[in-house]
Amino acid sequence: MKTKAAVESLSKLISVGKSYQQPNGQTITIMENINLELRTGEIVALLGPSGSGKSTLMRIIAGLIAPSNGEVLYRDRPMVGLNPGAAIVFQNSALYPWLTVFENVELGLKAIGEGPKSRRRKALRMIDIIGLDGFENAYPKELSGGMRQRVGFARALAVEPELLCMDEPFSALDVLTAENLRFELLDLWLEDKIPTQSILIVTHNIEEAVILADRIIVLGRNPGRIRADFPMTLPHYRDRKHPAFQAIVDRVYKILTNPDLDEAEPEPVAIGQSAPEPQTVKYQNLPHVRIGSVAGLLELIENRKEDLYRLGQELQLEIDDILPIVEAAKLMHLVALDEGDISLTPIGQAFLEGDIDERKNTIGEQLLKHIRLVKQIRALLTAKQNQRLAEALVLDILERHFTPQEANRQLNTAIDWGRYAELYSYDDPAGEIFLESHVPEEQDEEPVDAEPTAV
Repeated sequence: MKTKAAVESLSKLISVGKSYQQPNGQTITIMENINLELRTGEIVALLGPSGSGKSTLMRIIAGLIAPSNGEVLYRDRPMVGLNPGAAIVFQNSALYPWLTVFENVELGLKAIGEGPKSRRRKALRMIDIIGLDGFENAYPKELSGGMRQRVGFARALAVEPELLCMDEPFSALDVLTAENLRFELLDLWLEDKIPTQSILIVTHNIEEAVILADRIIVLGRNPGRIRADFPMTLPHYRDRKHPAFQAIVDRVYKILTNPDLDEAEPEPVAIGQSAPEPQTVKYQNLPHVRIGSVAGLLELIENRKEDLYRLGQELQLEIDDILPIVEAAKLMHLVALDEGDISLTPIGQAFLEGDIDERKNTIGEQLLKHIRLVKQIRALLTAKQNQRLAEALVLDILERHFTPQEANRQLNTAIDWGRYAELYSYDDPAGEIFLESHVPEEQDEEPVDAEPTAV
């Protein structure tokens, strides 16, 4: 099978970062220090957990979003505004329902000023190549999901982009349709039936990345950064059952589930040199999952060491579905990860063997040991005489580190986890977190010791 060779530099990002200023004046950094080069002749897959800035990075490359700092080059020239050589395929087809297939496909050509004859010729050619011949006059409502996505591909490819950017283009489709479209796109690419010189695909599907890509880039988060960038050595077409294929999938799982792998060890302080100023401890980015999901994962891997890739296949879960559950279990030291394999720790085993109260105690102990936000909420509650805490206070603190929306999600997760472990409770109408050991003075009950219950 013919393979393409990566030759020329197409797009280059130099020390690119993106941040947003919040209404309270705080700056939230989405990504920082991104150095990346896209070359002709390659498909690049961009992987990473939710919140790592995959789509933001793609939009910066396409010129839809300007970076806050750093430089973006296209063909070795500084890029201002939209990328002149890029087109985008989105997660949904984003078609105009009142336009026919032909009219939707020719929209991009109209936007770049193509004349009517040239526009018609290019649109019809791409409709034919992408497999929509005979549906030129159909409206989107008459098409299946897969066919609507084909229209999106045809519209992007009709303008003959050098760089085709795809933002999770197959994620909204059923499994069989997505698989068919992946290989049809790969056929068009390998057989030079499309003018595109390079493809950038944002995906949360590890297997999809390994099937399509010539190079895989893995992003970390909080803030977004490149954690891995490695070429694929397997020729197309790739066999999912081949040991080398499985090894690459395991490698990506290992990177994604070990967020500290790329962090350097702190340098020792020389004699006579003052120690560096201590840095503010970052808040963990708590995955938004319930303890019940974590318990379900632990039940599945009891008495066995399981490969995460095969576990995801068994459960029919994508990486964005299973990874947050694994992250939560790891944060609480309930599981251990080794080379893409997951197994219970002694603490995780003790959790499974306990009754409901023992399980709550186990989670409570782990939260107070390892989860900064939960520890902070508990400390604030025990320090207050009435042992009640307005959630607005916690949100004010969190919004220095997260966007307002993410701050709310982080707090909700911390409240959910703490309530499960009975570390504190939540009064929704009042918007307050409180310790159940505290009884308000106006109640005619025996006073309860205000000291926090040991967990």
